Order: sequence, then structure tokens, then C-alpha cells
Amino acid sequence: MESPESQEREDGIRLRKKVQENQEDVESSECEDDAKTDLVKRIIESTKELTDCMPTDLPSAKRMLEDGLHAAAEFSSDMAAGAGAVAEQAGDICRKVIEASWKVCHFQALPHWLQDNDYLIWGHRPPLPSFTACFQSLFRIHTETGNIWTHLIGCVAFVSLAVYTLIWSELQSEERLVFAAFFAGAILCLGLSCTYHTVHCHSEFVGKLFSKLDYVGISFLIMGSLVPWLYYTFYCQYQPKVIYLTVATVLGFGAIITSMVDRFGEPKYRPFRAGIFIAFGLSGAIPAIHYAVMEGWVNAVSYASLGWLILMGSLYILGALLYAGRIPECYFPGKCDIWFQSHQIFHVLVIAAAFVHYQGISEMAVYRLTNNQCPASTEATLA
Repeated sequence: MESPESQEREDGIRLRKKVQENQEDVESSECEDDAKTDLVKRIIESTKELTDCMPTDLPSAKRMLEDGLHAAAEFSSDMAAGAGAVAEQAGDICRKVIEASWKVCHFQALPHWLQDNDYLIWGHRPPLPSFTACFQSLFRIHTETGNIWTHLIGCVAFVSLAVYTLIWSELQSEERLVFAAFFAGAILCLGLSCTYHTVHCHSEFVGKLFSKLDYVGISFLIMGSLVPWLYYTFYCQYQPKVIYLTVATVLGFGAIITSMVDRFGEPKYRPFRAGIFIAFGLSGAIPAIHYAVMEGWVNAVSYASLGWLILMGSLYILGALLYAGRIPECYFPGKCDIWFQSHQIFHVLVIAAAFVHYQGISEMAVYRLTNNQCPASTEATLA
């Protein structure tokens, strides 16, 4: 059986070996600044003191070893923090370089989540890593320039028109709310569309999110367009008015829920998307036919602005068909990369249809302001 002195000596020898290994590891590392050099010196000094005191003072050796390991841990922590700061600075520099120097690229160079229309061959924005870069691209020429500015200008125009109509017109409070529904739908649609086309190159997540919001805006535009037309068309028929407004609201929120599905935004479902919104818009034909049968086609055209309604619907449908068929770029690949592509034409037709509808409901409002009385038979029925 070994004596306590020999056991302590063996422990001291093992401890000395560990210390020497620790000393060799620390001395082999290179330090880049004074703070890190001081930490290394502390480790070396601690290990030297530890070597001097062994094996006669084993408790002191253990305590010094703990101090040395603690200093080494501080050194590692500082090195990790410094590396993290360097990586963050490098990331910021890379983002700034990309923001300042990005160039338009070929369709095939785009990641899969940005590949939407393969007939637009050149002039695409690459993925831009920040919203600042996305909004700065407003002032660059690329495939989305026309899409952004058509609806940006349209949104500003309808904001101005809304202020004029809702503040300085002679509309009554209830009628102001009806017109407000129309303006809210138009401004939401144009504003969300402009925002989507501006930021959809930011990342796949942002692109999908704002794509859904873009479709939500279209649904609100259709709902907002139906509200004033149904209100004035069935001005003296309360029950049909409530029924049709309810149906329009249910269909609108049904379209919104459908557009929240991820697959709804995929390029291969482009015709399906167009069909959904065309069907929703054509739902307004049912109350139009109802009114024409009830009041006669002459009255429908004269008092219900049926002609303006038909023109508006025709513009919407034409734009949706061009969008679904990717016309004209499908016939001229690479010729409509920047201007006159189907999506830009669709945007212009949407704005034109919205202004046509505003003209129609304005005429209806003027008629009701000057002929506010409902027929006696209708008043008796309502009573």
C-alpha cells in the first residue's frame, strides 16, 4: 500500500503534465491586440507559478490551475465576441455593396421564387437584401418599373379624388360611407399592388406575404366597387339591396381566404387566379339583370349606369385575360421585358376601369340627389 507522501507525489506529477500541456497550448496561440496578449500572459504566469509550487503545495497548485483555466475561458469568450462582431460588420458591408451596385439580370439567373414569367428574359432585379434597396429600385429601370409606377400613380390619384369627393361634395353622411367603401377598396388594391411589386424581390417569405396581400387588395376593390352600385341601383328596394350586399361580402371574403393558400400564388395557377376574380366580378351581372328585368333596360342604362358598369366589367375582364395569357410577351419573348408587358397593361386597365366606375356611381349619386323620392308603391311596401 502506497504512503500518503508517494500518492501526493504522483498526483503532483500528473498535475504538472497537465499544466505543461496547457502552457504549450496557450503559448502556441497568436494574439492580435494588447487585451488578448494580457490574457495570455496571465495564463502563462499562472501556470509558471503553478509549476514552481508543485508538488510541495498541492492545494495552491489546484487553485492556480483554476485561475489559469478561468483566464483561458475569458480569452475564448473575447475571441468569440470579436469574431461575431467582425462577421456582423462583414454582413453590413456586403449588404451595402449589393444595395449600391446591383445590376439587372437574366431570367435564368433568378432564384426559383422570383421566376414568374419566363417570357420576360432580361432586366430582372436580383434578390435585394433590404427594404431600403427595394424602395430605392423605384428609381431604376427593370421589369417591375412599369408595374410599380402605374399603380403608384393610380393610388395617389384616387387618394386625391377621395379627399375631394368625401370632403367637398354635397353627399349625405350615408352616401359618403358608400363612396368611402369604393375609395377604400381602390386605394387598398393599388397601394398593396405597388408595394408588392416593389418588395417582392426582398426574400421568398416577403414575396409570398405581399403576393397574398396583393390578391386581398383585388378582392377589396371588387367588393368596394359593388357597394355603391348596389346601394344606388336598389335605392328604393331595401330587401334586394341587403341580400346582394351580403352575397358580395361573402364572395369577397371567400376570395380573400382562397388567396391566403400558398399554392394560389404559384405561376402555374395564374389562369385559376384570373378565373376566380373574373367570376367574382361577374357576380355583379346578376343584380344588373334583376334590375333591368324589374325596371326595364332603358331605366337600367339611364338611372343605374348599366352602360358604365358593362364598360368597367369589360375592362377588368380584358385585363385579366391578358394577364392570364401573358399577352403580348408570349408572342414576342424578350421584346416586352421592360415596357408593354401583360401585367403593365393589366394595371392600366384596372385603373381605367376604376375611373369608369367612379363616373358611373357619380352619375347615380347626382340622380338621387335631384330625385330623392322613391315611387309611392315602393314606399308603401317598405312601410
